[in-house]
Amino acid sequence: MNVKKYTAATTRDALRMVRDELGDEAVILSNRKVGDGIEIMAMSDEDYADITKASPQEELPIPKLAGIPQLNDRVEPGKRSTHFRQPVFSTRPPASQPLRPAGNVSRPDYATVAGNINRNPNLLPAETNKPAMPLPVSPEQQHMMKEIKSMRSMLQEQFACMAWSDKQQRDPKRTRLLRNLVNAGFSAELSHQFLDKMPVDADMTWVNQVLTHNLQVASQTDDVVARGGIYALTGPTGVGKTTTTAKLAARAVVRYGADSVALITTDSYRIGAFEQLRIYGKILGVTVHSARDTNDLKITLSGLKHKRLVLIDTMGMGQRDKRLAEQNEMFNAAGVQRLLLLNATSSGDTLEEVVRKYHGQGVIGCVATKLDEAVTLGAVLDVMVRHKLSLHYVANGQRVPEDLHEVNMAYLLHRTFESVDKPAAFAASELDIPALMAGVSANKPARGEHAS
Repeated sequence: MNVKKYTAATTRDALRMVRDELGDEAVILSNRKVGDGIEIMAMSDEDYADITKASPQEELPIPKLAGIPQLNDRVEPGKRSTHFRQPVFSTRPPASQPLRPAGNVSRPDYATVAGNINRNPNLLPAETNKPAMPLPVSPEQQHMMKEIKSMRSMLQEQFACMAWSDKQQRDPKRTRLLRNLVNAGFSAELSHQFLDKMPVDADMTWVNQVLTHNLQVASQTDDVVARGGIYALTGPTGVGKTTTTAKLAARAVVRYGADSVALITTDSYRIGAFEQLRIYGKILGVTVHSARDTNDLKITLSGLKHKRLVLIDTMGMGQRDKRLAEQNEMFNAAGVQRLLLLNATSSGDTLEEVVRKYHGQGVIGCVATKLDEAVTLGAVLDVMVRHKLSLHYVANGQRVPEDLHEVNMAYLLHRTFESVDKPAAFAASELDIPALMAGVSANKPARGEHAS
């Protein structure tokens, strides 16, 4: 085991030295103040694994070596290490052996015995040269390993929390910006990236500029109504696919006429799904068709080649529905591009899972719906930025076609941050920021940079 000592002026600098030399998986063993600085004892993850795994040795006449900590420095009798807690060994002999009377029994020096055997393997009995059978791991050993891993995770988060507290005291202005991002619904991961890139004089104007730069908005040439083609509107149940389909169709009818637009529904499960779309089609004066499978969809589309815009309303399925893969395969086989509808009232974790399940090669962008019901828009903007989804439209009501709008970034950002300073039950205070961000710093996944 190779334990190394790092001394720096602050905990953050010492942790950086540990990370640079031993990597992100280094194990922190101790942390204490020395003079005007901080001293950290650490070891690499490989050394940590070597001392924690069980040694597959058979029983020997000499004391077992599996439970003996492999230390470089020999601990003299009567002294205790200041960096390690020595493991407690049971002094109770096996049931098969009689109890020995107490007396002046000399105890072997385990470290010396281990060193002698490592230098001269011939000291072991002849039968130990045979391949050793792995010993079963006892419940006590499993519990000990679980406790060690839990302690390691706790130490990592504790040091990360200390680093964030130090950063908060040195730069309270940046902490307030971070709090605004978190309370607006942005993920801790994206907020962490923003904080790393913030200049010293950053304010909310800088945050708005970064979001405007990173949020992709469909241009006029990419607009589905202006460009025309065949598009399917997909998304979970209740996100507003049928209503949004009617809104897009109404915009196309006003622009090109009813003869240039057609509607198709693939929803053969929901009661009244076809009738609802047929009512919209009757009001707009466009034809409405139904397709049940891939062959039916191909035949229907072949008969609508003369239409400028064909919109497909799909069945609402949860992101964990097994039929979702079949639906994606059907649209890929028919060469249909897709718009993903995202509910602005959903939580960030839900939107993240929806995008991962629905996002694919045929998805050209998204439409944000139910903006009138959402308190903040940070979560839906966050997934768009991190997954590089192009935003085509926003919807904020049920009226057709009035409640479908082109993207206005100034309005979106105003709606996103307008309530961050108001008291709320789920809002985080500045005192909560170190604990909130500590988990991201200690267990940050290996992902590419999203904000620039």
